[in-house]
Amino acid sequence: MKTLVTSALPYVNNVPHLGNLMCVISADVYTRFLRLKNQEVISVLGTDEHGTTTETKAIEEGLTPKEVCDKYYKIHKEIYDWFECEFDCFGRTSSKENAEITLDIFNKLHKNGYITEGIIEQLYCEKDKRFLADRFVEGTCPKCSYENARGDQCENCGSLLNATELVNPKCKICKSKPIVKQSNHLFIDLPKLEPELKTWISSVESKWSDNARTLTHAWFKEGLKQRCITRDLKWGIQVPLKGFENKVFYSWFDAPIGYIGITKECRKDWKDYWLNPKEIKLVQFMGKDNIPFHTILFPAFLIGTKDNYTLMREISVNEFLNYENGQFSKSRNLGVFGDDAKSTGISADVFRYYLMINRPEKQDTEFLWSDFQKKNNTELVANLGNLVNRTLSFLNRFYDSTIPDIDLNAKDEEFLAEVKKLETKISELADSISIKEALKEIMRIATIGNRYLQENEPWKNPDEKRKSTCLNVLANVVKDLSILIFPYMPGVSARMQMQLNIGQKKWDDLGNLSIKKNHKINTAEILFRKIEDEEITSLQKEFSGKKKENFADVDLKTAKIISVDDHPNAESLYVLKVECNGERQLVAGLKKYYTKEELLGKNIVIVANLKP
Repeated sequence: MKTLVTSALPYVNNVPHLGNLMCVISADVYTRFLRLKNQEVISVLGTDEHGTTTETKAIEEGLTPKEVCDKYYKIHKEIYDWFECEFDCFGRTSSKENAEITLDIFNKLHKNGYITEGIIEQLYCEKDKRFLADRFVEGTCPKCSYENARGDQCENCGSLLNATELVNPKCKICKSKPIVKQSNHLFIDLPKLEPELKTWISSVESKWSDNARTLTHAWFKEGLKQRCITRDLKWGIQVPLKGFENKVFYSWFDAPIGYIGITKECRKDWKDYWLNPKEIKLVQFMGKDNIPFHTILFPAFLIGTKDNYTLMREISVNEFLNYENGQFSKSRNLGVFGDDAKSTGISADVFRYYLMINRPEKQDTEFLWSDFQKKNNTELVANLGNLVNRTLSFLNRFYDSTIPDIDLNAKDEEFLAEVKKLETKISELADSISIKEALKEIMRIATIGNRYLQENEPWKNPDEKRKSTCLNVLANVVKDLSILIFPYMPGVSARMQMQLNIGQKKWDDLGNLSIKKNHKINTAEILFRKIEDEEITSLQKEFSGKKKENFADVDLKTAKIISVDDHPNAESLYVLKVECNGERQLVAGLKKYYTKEELLGKNIVIVANLKP
């Protein structure tokens, strides 16, 4: 069976940050694992180019939507190339191929009775004389009171919203308050498709990540509703129905269809993958905010055509990667972005390693520069790098860079059996898309390799058989590690194999002593460099400015109020205890604004670095 791997298509309106790169690199790692095992696979990625995000960015930069897309498509591609992500199909949702497939799918949905018309209330800007699509509106979230929620989603609490639900909405273009006005739109009839959707989901969900199953079932429990698929915009795929000439498809209609469009853009045999469900396994990677679009909406579009489309079998959804106890945000420019990573002088392989060993598979994780330094110095430099460099350096020194003879004893056999057992486990974890856990086991092989090296002490062992056997065994363990680490750090893998003087190895080369006596290796070279405290301090300072914008020296943190008491000496003040990396006490003049009951349990923002 062939495998088709997709990663969620990032919006093209900004530079991707490390949180965006999480699912992109995850998809690349999984694809590389399959290739190591000689499995036939193609991977698909591209840029999501239609919709309000692009129009908003075009207005902001004084460009046309197409010019914005051309500009950021190039930036995205350069960043993915730098991060060593290789995709067989890399394209754009604004391509003519995607328009052709989107229109074909829509026409078949319409013909089969899955498209309805309806009046919806939309926000209308009287000053700009236009309906405001969701991303042209900002306001206060009705569910969590976050003041900068978008018209389609609150990035603070994750709730999907309609723009008319926002409290105190404002037009993003002119900042005036819009009015509510009616407009005629097209809808996908999800309730009508629900029986077929449920049948398909029940047949494949055992291979889904837990968060994908949970959120998908929550949608069904709440009840599927008809969902609007058109927008009052100019930039997008035009709706081909009379009366809707001034509307385009909602970007979340044509964006997932973009996986198919991009494949068609790049390959003549695209139908062999997308219209071949018996022979193709579709595996999709994404962040948790994209779940319902891939487990309900996109499959509904394909099922409703009555064509024999390939539907997803497996899905891997990562939780969010946060940045230094805050959130990455494209709109507010918070966090480390792809071009920032390139400018640090730290290799892409190290960033790939850190993101994958910190992959938020079960819960949100944090990008912390201090942790980044620690993992580089202890796990890469002192563990993997140490094993490779010492093994090859000893071979350079003691055996003139030639693999010596071998005479295995019981302890050697026991060590090799332990390595083999870990390699089997790694294979199983990779197959189940447990990417982080597989990487942990790879590093465990390096750990026990260093232990074996220390036990045998070839630098001073007088027993020639012990010394030569140890280094022969470890040369082959290094060979295995160069194969196993390839999906995560392809550049490091290539350097290891260059030092071993071997060609690129495959999965079948694991677990056997394939580097034989008298094989000549090259000179050992350092794989990783230590990151010093001064460098990390500089990086923290550099990127904290981006996170805190105009408050460069102010450390803002979230805190939860756990107790509220009257101040003993001031009538207008409360004494608050808050939880923020431990308890701390604050005094605040809030009595005329809040009761004690209203404050208790609230999440607030505090300045955490003021002197007492």
